[in-house]
Amino acid sequence: MASPALEVAGLVKRYAGRPVVDGLSFSVQPATVLALLGPNGAGKTTTVEICEGFRRPDTGTVRVLGLDPRDQALRPRVGVMPQSGGAYPSLRTEEMLRLVASYAATPLDVDDILERLALTEVRRTSYRRLSGGQQQRLSLALAIVGRPELVFLDEPTAGLDPQARHTTWVLIEALRRDGVTVVLTTHLLDEAERLADDVVMIDAGRVVAAGTVAELTSANNELRFRAVPALDLGDLPGAREEAPGHYVLAGPVNPQRIADVTAWCARHGVLVEDLRSHSLEDVFLELTGKQART
Repeated sequence: MASPALEVAGLVKRYAGRPVVDGLSFSVQPATVLALLGPNGAGKTTTVEICEGFRRPDTGTVRVLGLDPRDQALRPRVGVMPQSGGAYPSLRTEEMLRLVASYAATPLDVDDILERLALTEVRRTSYRRLSGGQQQRLSLALAIVGRPELVFLDEPTAGLDPQARHTTWVLIEALRRDGVTVVLTTHLLDEAERLADDVVMIDAGRVVAAGTVAELTSANNELRFRAVPALDLGDLPGAREEAPGHYVLAGPVNPQRIADVTAWCARHGVLVEDLRSHSLEDVFLELTGKQART
């Protein structure tokens, strides 16, 4: 197996004596997408900033493409998309993109990126005059135009409309196919569920779950669906109504089980909505943010 593109071991960072990152360990394999998930204050931003070389850990080690994150040799090999900012306010869209591209040995085609991210019409517009969504798409373009081996994307679709979100997803999937490693932070669980090969969930600076989306969602053997309230569930083993019109069925989640449930609904004239297994959002809510909810 190839060496990890990113390796974090025993990472600790304290502010005013309080651990914000508390013994975090995980790794990211080359040409994969890792989603780093957690509630606000979980330590995601601090962890990513350490991996990007902007902060030093108190203890623990980080290796980015085999090097210390602060090694200058990483600059042309790593792309960073901050959640906000990252551009000169007075520069025009195309000027900024071509400036960053000029630092790379084999940059991507600027005109192609402008087209793919729907920025062609604003190529001569200054950054400060772009809409929030356009600034977000330009930040993504700046992160990838240098053809990086590893890219950090912080909330890449925050504030984007559905069409722009989909365009961004397609671009991230294309990056992975081209061999780029992607570390993604997002609060959109459907985004993580679609894009991520692997997921690391953190809470209070510690890993609370890690694995593929399938591994994390299959740990709980439940099917869920919505229908009219107060159904007679006597001949549907393992079923219960946990809230009016919201049903849960315990048991193995497999094609046969799904077929049995849909057949039962057809026999009883029940129109099913949202038949699904345990989702990534279910797992996230179960494992994180308990302090905030209490």
